[in-house]
Amino acid sequence: MLSLWIKKISDDATIPSYAHPGDAGLDLFANETVIVNPGVVGTIRTGIAVAIPDGYVGLCWDKSGLSVKHGIKVLAGVIDSGYRGELVLGVINLGTEPYTFEKGHKVMQMLIQKVEEVKIIVVRELTETHRGESGFGSTGK
Repeated sequence: MLSLWIKKISDDATIPSYAHPGDAGLDLFANETVIVNPGVVGTIRTGIAVAIPDGYVGLCWDKSGLSVKHGIKVLAGVIDSGYRGELVLGVINLGTEPYTFEKGHKVMQMLIQKVEEVKIIVVRELTETHRGESGFGSTGK
């Protein structure tokens, strides 16, 4: 099993945890109370730092209840393995009401996933596909 080292920067920080056995994402918790008004980007301190193993990344995703019920969307959701600073979580409130993140409440979830490093090759042409250059909406409704 892969290990995730966690350092408490604040003594009263809540350690990330899985809400249920088999969950993909570790819940990340606010270490301060922050109000995020509609249409505003907010940052929430966690009071922790992590050491994600080399070859892995922490990908942050919405908590479904916060996104569906309150319009809270995660921003800046990539935590690289080399980062050792405090996790400061970015969100935007797409809802119509201010939302208060209370200290100790869940903000988002982080999935630890393997990263495949690729070799960059510059070419004059790409291989042909059925879809080609067809973009947004090209597959219909």
